[in-house]
Amino acid sequence: MEAFYSQSWCLCGLPFDVVDTSSAISALKRAIKEERPFFISTPNLNFLIAAQTDKAFRESVINSDLSVADGMPLIWMARLLKIPLPERVAGSNLMEALFAEKNGTPIRVYFFGGEPGAGERACQVINQANAGIRAVGHFCPGFGTIEAMSIDDIIDEINRHEIDFLIVALGARKGQAWIEKNRHRLKAPVISHLGAVINFFAGTVKRAPVWMQRIGLEWLWRILEEPSLWKRYFFDGLRFVKLLVVNVIPYAVWIRFNQKKLNETRPVVINTEEDDHNIKIYLIGACIDKTIAELRPVFKECVAKKKNILIDLQAVPVIDGAFLGLCLLLYKHLNEQGCQLSFQNINQQNKRIFRWNLVHFLIP
Repeated sequence: MEAFYSQSWCLCGLPFDVVDTSSAISALKRAIKEERPFFISTPNLNFLIAAQTDKAFRESVINSDLSVADGMPLIWMARLLKIPLPERVAGSNLMEALFAEKNGTPIRVYFFGGEPGAGERACQVINQANAGIRAVGHFCPGFGTIEAMSIDDIIDEINRHEIDFLIVALGARKGQAWIEKNRHRLKAPVISHLGAVINFFAGTVKRAPVWMQRIGLEWLWRILEEPSLWKRYFFDGLRFVKLLVVNVIPYAVWIRFNQKKLNETRPVVINTEEDDHNIKIYLIGACIDKTIAELRPVFKECVAKKKNILIDLQAVPVIDGAFLGLCLLLYKHLNEQGCQLSFQNINQQNKRIFRWNLVHFLIP
């Protein structure tokens, strides 16, 4: 549970790790070396919008071992909210960086999904190059249900290959759901849904020029390459505007006018009570990025006891996205154990911060 010591912030209801492309690749390689399960999610704006109404989809991101911001709109929102995400970490950029490496043992990748023939072509392109990745196989399951794609024969076919990195391309919701259903049955240490990567390697779709990626116009290029995407981008754009008006801008304005509260540096004071089934954590003081270091080992210790956790915020004047990101990590680990996280005595200001950050599902 070293995750409690990582820097993770909440943005619009999802956790995002404060990493750049280089550190994300390092984390991926460590997981491969240690043969440790490592589920990477790469939320973009479409993920963010879909997660507002799809609990299972939202929790698939929360359950990830690494969650990175794959979209300039997310980086723009993070800057407005003073969340220190250093850069966009696109799944395609991760793969391009791995492909470009020339030294060391190639990472063995396997493609699951994509259009018929795309996986085969992607494997051919990769294996014809002297690259940092080597394709060890592909499987196109068609367009059936998640259950049909999860039968033993399919999982066994994937597992018979020596895979370091399993790349799934089934459409975001179906892909995340398939990973959630099967990742504990799969032998590949690293798994991620990177929908467009197969097409990029196969050459059926071209990536946007770098300058368009940098200024947030990759969506326009994608529409030109795949006109059927226009409807998705149109409706995501409308919902993005609503998200800005209702949640992001009001919270950003509040942050600007409450900098004194958010500059507190005194560590939060922590008291706990415990019975056979529950742990109550009483917090005193501002629970923000600069003050919550002492909370990390406490959360880790409490999770190890496999009990429900109740956090009392009566003596907490203010919280921020770093605290909520830490709470999402706690929520994830408790869910895995069948335990619950709840809060009590939340002041009106902190309730607004929960709502602005779209984590009101934590305080139903």
